[in-house]
Amino acid sequence: MLSSILIGVVAGARAMTPLAAVADAARRGALPPANGAPPLLDHPLVSAGTAALALGELAGDKMKTAPDRIVPAGIAGRLVTGAVAGAALAPRDRQATAALAGAAAAVASSFVTFRARMWALDRYGQTTTGLVEDALTVGSAWWIVNRLAPSRAST
Repeated sequence: MLSSILIGVVAGARAMTPLAAVADAARRGALPPANGAPPLLDHPLVSAGTAALALGELAGDKMKTAPDRIVPAGIAGRLVTGAVAGAALAPRDRQATAALAGAAAAVASSFVTFRARMWALDRYGQTTTGLVEDALTVGSAWWIVNRLAPSRAST
């Protein structure tokens, strides 16, 4: 369940990065056995599409016109991706609880990471803070999905 909560925390900062990470793991057959991932998640086009969306989000975040992550649409997206990614990292019999945990962590993290980013943005600028946040979220998502969550290889 820890991996479901942590991937939700990542979704609070970057909505698409956790979904891209779990879709890639699903495509490679590296999700935990009997996981709660939707069946479509392992399709190569879904994996490529979520990766493209995640890259677009990373690039778009540096624009001055990028909306705040705490606007209703941003919260809704993070809630959904936190839920799907959280469920994908949990056993199927804990899917609902993991989805709720991932969604709740994503919503809470949205506000915490927004405040942290606004604080840092005043001191270091939009691009620098965005790149640091990108590195933290991409690295965290990779670690959670590939190292923290139990994989098929470890069972």
